[in-house]
Amino acid sequence: MDAARARLAISLVDLTNLQERCTADDVERLCARAVAAGTAAVCVWPDFVAQSSQALADTSLAVATVVNFPTGDERPFAVRVVTERALADGADDIDVVLPFRAFVAGDHDWCASVLDEVRRATDGRAHMKVIVETGELPDAATMTAAASFAIDHGADFVKTSTGKTSVSATPESVGALLSAIAAAGRPVGLKPSGGISTAEDAVAYLDQAAAVMGEEYLAPATFRFGASGVLDALLAVAG
Repeated sequence: MDAARARLAISLVDLTNLQERCTADDVERLCARAVAAGTAAVCVWPDFVAQSSQALADTSLAVATVVNFPTGDERPFAVRVVTERALADGADDIDVVLPFRAFVAGDHDWCASVLDEVRRATDGRAHMKVIVETGELPDAATMTAAASFAIDHGADFVKTSTGKTSVSATPESVGALLSAIAAAGRPVGLKPSGGISTAEDAVAYLDQAAAVMGEEYLAPATFRFGASGVLDALLAVAG
């Protein structure tokens, strides 16, 4: 495997700890590891945004957090409150779960009410990354439709998965999201997330995205990996 490709992948990782029992010590170690490796960002629970922002203040790394996570079932008001607090604490990216069950059921007004709250809060302040939870959607057409819906409601990125379901990122789901991105008419980023455990997996997603969007797309402004377990594999290849 190409070491340069592995190093590129490392620079696009949102190094993640969204474990239920995550502690402040865990976050301290996560931030130190991200800095040492040169990842794009860390992704943490909202209650650790302030700590992460302080730890990374003298670096170029971003701080991402999650809202409406992982079930997608929170009320719009609650989503807005957590989003606003995370932004006040220094979040650069808000990864919001699309109410995917409501989307499949056809309740698009409810989905819009959640995404629109986050868009209003983040506008001009942070990236809005919408998790469409592809593993819980029935087919590729629905995945593309969900991604297109997210883009129509202001998504800066579309993201495959929370990593909390039995199926996360797959080549099929990434292809479905790329279809929506290619048709968007404006720059929209992609974040494959969940189940990415080998360097080969990561590089395959890079190549898949580049084949549709071009090599220049593979930059932190438009491509991220949501990952916790793949970094060691990438470092081993990168040398």
